Amino acid sequence: MNIQALLSNKINLAMIAAGASPDTDAQVRQSAKPQFGDYQANSVMSVAKVLNIPPRQLADKIVQRLDLAGIAQKIEIAGPGFINIFLDRQWLAAQVDHILKAPKLGITPVIPKTIVIDYSAPNIAKEMHVGHLRSTIIGDATARTLTLLGHNVIRANHVGDWGTQFGMLIAYLEKMQRENADDMALSDLEKFYRAAKKNYDEDKEFAQHARAYVVKLQAGDEYCRSMWRKLVDITMEQNQLSYQRLHVTLTKEDIMGESLYNSMLPGIIADLKTKGLAVESNGATVVFVGEYKNKKGEPMGVIVQKEDGGYLYATTDIACAKYRYQTLGADRILYYTDSRQHQHLTQIWHIARQAGYVPESMPLEHHMFGMMLDKTGKPFKSRTGENIKLADLLDEAIERAGKLIREKNPEISPQELKQVADAVGIGALKYADLSKNRTTDYIFDWDNMLTFDGNTAPYIQYAYTRIISIFKRAAIDEEHLNLPVIITEDREAALTTSLLQFEEIITTVARDGTPHVMCSYLYNLAVLFSSFYEHCPILNAGNEQTCQSRLKLALLTAKTLKQGLDTLGIQTVEKM
Repeated sequence: MNIQALLSNKINLAMIAAGASPDTDAQVRQSAKPQFGDYQANSVMSVAKVLNIPPRQLADKIVQRLDLAGIAQKIEIAGPGFINIFLDRQWLAAQVDHILKAPKLGITPVIPKTIVIDYSAPNIAKEMHVGHLRSTIIGDATARTLTLLGHNVIRANHVGDWGTQFGMLIAYLEKMQRENADDMALSDLEKFYRAAKKNYDEDKEFAQHARAYVVKLQAGDEYCRSMWRKLVDITMEQNQLSYQRLHVTLTKEDIMGESLYNSMLPGIIADLKTKGLAVESNGATVVFVGEYKNKKGEPMGVIVQKEDGGYLYATTDIACAKYRYQTLGADRILYYTDSRQHQHLTQIWHIARQAGYVPESMPLEHHMFGMMLDKTGKPFKSRTGENIKLADLLDEAIERAGKLIREKNPEISPQELKQVADAVGIGALKYADLSKNRTTDYIFDWDNMLTFDGNTAPYIQYAYTRIISIFKRAAIDEEHLNLPVIITEDREAALTTSLLQFEEIITTVARDGTPHVMCSYLYNLAVLFSSFYEHCPILNAGNEQTCQSRLKLALLTAKTLKQGLDTLGIQTVEKM
């Protein structure tokens, strides 16, 4: 059920009948204040200007031709020509009954598209740190949302598993095994990487050995490949533990590392040269992108092959776009990387389109995001200035949540505490990030995220448990709610209208990759339910009809909160 789409279609037809162009957009929006109705059509003034008639005159013609029988209780023309629509309460009630029986909360089926989402992208032989959090959870929220709508979502974990550093890592892994150190240092990937780098910088023989291994690895040497595979597997096993703890849907099957495109690179260089896009410049192979200028006003060059024959990130990313369109059959590709990557991505996409690897009609979207900052406004790091390990951050979130839950509920059993602390701690950490517009930096603050007041995960999770407790007290399940919904109170109407707007929110998040829109919706829904619960008795409603009707509203609220939180990868619990 998408009320906005329904009203837009009806109003567009009325506008065309009133003389507007067939491609006119009615600009139907949810009203900001109740006195302006539930929805508002805002395009009358601009259309009246084109038609050269007074806006209110056009609005009057539109309203006369507008068929909202049984949907709108009242239609008003306000101000210079706004059309305000007040939804009919009987119609609202009937939609609740329909949605409770429908699959996926009545969400309209889509024509499925194949959508590739590039997110997380950790590096091999390094532990995931706090800098990987935003890409991982924002990308996953979008993947979950698009999956819910019915699209074929391909999750692409573009792992940094290729490059010159692997000669160094393979040489050090070999040295460890020769010295019977087993895989001890690999239990701490950061320590392993630092030790390998130290050997490379200080031991000339080791460095020479490492450089030889790079050549062998790239040539497909079986021994180097097996050592490389070991490094990749151990790293991704550790990363998978973090994904599971974060309730992120990435699996081993979603790994699409840089190595995947290695065999494509020589052919791409040759093809770019044949098409006259790539030229020699100071020994390197460069594509000059005319749309991008340097400080001197000259076209910027993107190096796709170094003088020594080595490839760069740009080469891999061109191959990556080609592979995702031609091999995976993508209809749309989304990238979740920070804002610093924007120019790089737009340049390589320009090259991929020029080369004919990706058509202009296929959307390539960089859903960039800002940085996580501390309270002083600096990048969020440890006291020693190092990146905080993601595993340590998750441990702290669960520990802090456990203390909070114990204070609220001292009688909780250890087993329940573990489950609730995990859901609340991880949920609070993710929600604090997801609730901010992804394009901006945000301040990381434990105290603000782990509170039951305001726009936080614990507040919404608690609203859900509150509803579950109502059904437990009533000792009734949804199968026995067989009387229709009736809406007589303003707070019932406000809650119902919000519940019916869930699909509009889902559609917006899917289109723009903006989970904060879902967070705002869920918070507002929880606030509306709290007001409804306080002023509209449920179990003591006075009669069976009203009691069942309000239980249905509570039930749909619980289902919507749970489904909404699930699109964010946040768990609910039945008891807090």
